[in-house]
Amino acid sequence: MTKKLIALTLCLAGTLPLAVQAQQAGSTANFGPSMGDREFSLSGSGSSDRKFDSTNFGVSGDMGWYLRDHLILGVRQSINYADIEGENITNDFWNGATRGYLNFQTTDGRLRPFGGGSLGFIYGDGVKDSAFAGLEGGLKYYVLENTYVLGRVEYQWFFSRSSDAEDAFRDGAFAYTVGLGYNF
Repeated sequence: MTKKLIALTLCLAGTLPLAVQAQQAGSTANFGPSMGDREFSLSGSGSSDRKFDSTNFGVSGDMGWYLRDHLILGVRQSINYADIEGENITNDFWNGATRGYLNFQTTDGRLRPFGGGSLGFIYGDGVKDSAFAGLEGGLKYYVLENTYVLGRVEYQWFFSRSSDAEDAFRDGAFAYTVGLGYNF
């Protein structure tokens, strides 16, 4: 009788990993958006020297609409401030960027890589007001069913006329973002 009880216990214990795996696979289906959902994210960055003489910070907000479970169309607004002190420089600089974006992201699991492109305008102090195009990629990790942590890298190139866009690609700039987002 004891040998049968031990064998039955081992058989039941052996099915436990399968049950846990099935539960985890089912639970990931609840994470992330569906077609027709919207999302909002808020990101930021900043730095200062040790005396706080030179400081900069930036904030970026995104509002997007899921055209499909894996395809999002949105608008992004960024605002940046820099207070720079140095030799022959004492000034505050503000600039902003407004752009539309289209991203494709994977649709399964908590970790969702994405990639896409953007098109918009940059304006303000210390920058030449111009149009820009960008390529972007990043990761979203869902910490809750509708809430995620975001990391994104954009490569942007600036141009005044559409004929300048191809040549400007070599002289682009990178923009990095870390933030939080919510689907609703």
